[in-house]
Amino acid sequence: MKLHEYQAKSLLGRYGVPLLPGIPATTPDEAVAAAEKLGGPLWVVKSQIHAGGRGKGRFKGAVSDAELAKAAKGEDAEGKGGVRLARSIEDVREAAAEMLGNVLVTKQTGIEGKEVRTLYIEGGCAIDKEFYLSVLLDRSNNKVLFMASKFGGMDIEDVAESNPEAIIKVHVDTAVGLTDFNGRELAYALGITDRKAVNRAVGFFRSVFQAYMELDCAMLEINPLVLDKDGNLFVLDAKMEIDSNAVYRHKDIAEMRDVHEEEATEIEASEYGLNFIKLDGNIGCMVNGAGLAMATMDIIQFKGASPANFLDVGGGAKQDQVEAAFRIITNDPSVEGILVNIFGGIMKCDVIAKGVIEAVKQVGLEVPLVVRLSGTNAELGKKIIDESGLPVISATNLDTAAQAIVDAVKGA
Repeated sequence: MKLHEYQAKSLLGRYGVPLLPGIPATTPDEAVAAAEKLGGPLWVVKSQIHAGGRGKGRFKGAVSDAELAKAAKGEDAEGKGGVRLARSIEDVREAAAEMLGNVLVTKQTGIEGKEVRTLYIEGGCAIDKEFYLSVLLDRSNNKVLFMASKFGGMDIEDVAESNPEAIIKVHVDTAVGLTDFNGRELAYALGITDRKAVNRAVGFFRSVFQAYMELDCAMLEINPLVLDKDGNLFVLDAKMEIDSNAVYRHKDIAEMRDVHEEEATEIEASEYGLNFIKLDGNIGCMVNGAGLAMATMDIIQFKGASPANFLDVGGGAKQDQVEAAFRIITNDPSVEGILVNIFGGIMKCDVIAKGVIEAVKQVGLEVPLVVRLSGTNAELGKKIIDESGLPVISATNLDTAAQAIVDAVKGA
């Protein structure tokens, strides 16, 4: 579950992580009131969307299509971005009016962009240096990984490509926690050498680690992390993603969910307990089990097509969930064919068959459909489908199933 910058900062503030004062706003009047409350003489007006590159982003309707295309590629473009400095109350009002309700296009949103519904009005500060910092789980050794770089304010992907040695990695054992040694290692790597500044940095990193662990973060990124003239670290921008499997432990965080930032199909899928992610391909997939879903997507790619989604109905899906899964897939106009690949363990193949048939009756079937059933009640499931009178292509294994749906789509 992704959070907006202002939400992430409100959570980090609970752990004593140093922040600049800021207030969210949803109207120009609220933005002005926030700026007046914060005082001046400098404010930063920030668009709140679940995407990076807001500063280089451009608004639809404000610039030409050519400039929007540049923004979608992360290139410098003419026009004003989604993060702006304001040196007067009038500047704050003008920026808020131009941002709110309009669609911001960035490198991470693509050309379709995202509508700005909330702003974050933040006070300014005297920046001496900018750094990059992120925290995530390194599954290769079951430790928390801190990644840091002196090149703050830039896309870390660009830094990794052009100057990989500039990225410092420090692993933290969760059984021990972030030690003073870990903190000093990070501080020295960033070029912080003053004794008092180093000690403050160690405290900063410890607070960030505590927040990451106790909030059940999947990822926490601070970019830029800034150092002021007095050697104090501040979070200038923050991205936070909470492990979806742990959100139930944080009711206050669950209430921060912004459904406007999510795909409508993903929202519907979550309501039925389905694991669904929309992709850019043309073959819809309905599979049980994440590993089998990944294998199905891979073989579709290998056969010359692309998956239109990741959809895991789980090991014990009921008929209504199967119907919902099928409906979600067929509602995607980019889907030119559907592959149902089920290995019955706890999940019974006859339940899948009944669900698919009922869904086809309700939604209709306008694209080729291949069904591969194996495992518990597989023969019964095949019989149910064969006797349904539906134009369904049966397959006995994954290889033939993938080839069949790709051939059917190309033939259509």
